[in-house]
Amino acid sequence: MSVNKVFLMGRLTRDPELRQTQSGTSVCRFSVAVDRYSKDDEKKADFIDVTAWRQTAEFICKWFGKGKMIFIEGNIQNNNYTDKNGNKVYSYVVTADKVDFCGDRQQDNSGYQQQGNSGYQQSNPAVNPAGGGGGNSFLDDFAPIGDGEAPF
Repeated sequence: MSVNKVFLMGRLTRDPELRQTQSGTSVCRFSVAVDRYSKDDEKKADFIDVTAWRQTAEFICKWFGKGKMIFIEGNIQNNNYTDKNGNKVYSYVVTADKVDFCGDRQQDNSGYQQQGNSGYQQSNPAVNPAGGGGGNSFLDDFAPIGDGEAPF
């Protein structure tokens, strides 16, 4: 048994661009800057190439742009080839299966930070992906409670 699953969280390095294959399938290629720390806690960034297909590609191009934080769940594939000089070139690309919003918090006047609460939902395109109002958010069904009412 083997497992090929990748989880990434980082910022887009450029605006994603939606393209169509000859058969009309949507595809989006972009790269994500992902932080990592060395043994001496020095912060470094890796730039990882990502490809998204169909509705996932369309969603990314509509809602994400350069510098936006994104969470990606997918798999890694090798993209090896031989160049015109006969040299073998080794590279890898992540194919995104699911994406979600993360980070990019907005601060309100109370000092608390707020964050969007929904990501890509292919099955219901009428829902506002930013999670904002209009009766489309699942949070509309909940009433606020006081601190003394919380069970924890």
